[in-house]
Amino acid sequence: MPSQREAAIQLNHAPDGVGYKLLELPPELLALLESDTPPILTLESSTNSAVLKNGTQSWGLRQKNTSNALILLKTSEEITTSSSEVPEASLNAISTIHDTIELVPELAASTTAPVARGKWHEKFARGR
Repeated sequence: MPSQREAAIQLNHAPDGVGYKLLELPPELLALLESDTPPILTLESSTNSAVLKNGTQSWGLRQKNTSNALILLKTSEEITTSSSEVPEASLNAISTIHDTIELVPELAASTTAPVARGKWHEKFARGR
């Protein structure tokens, strides 16, 4: 029988079907976006990745896999009550993320970034 002294919170597996991606921003871009006059960013394609551009600055989007999964949690929208009329809070695990997107400064227009080949995690990520 639950009581207010118990500190347990129920955790439910409840994926919401949304495909989440985490984007790791470089500090200089974060400062621009948090300024009073945020810039207009454009997203363009290149030979080996997408490129985020702001005027003369550009960043390549690279997928970075991690062995430690990140679990996104959301509080339950419904508060369930048991027979003792004590409300029970719960959390829903809505998504598990295994990779992030990082922004890497692009090289000058005259040089191209080398294409990474042979890394098992990049081959594995293509199938997701």
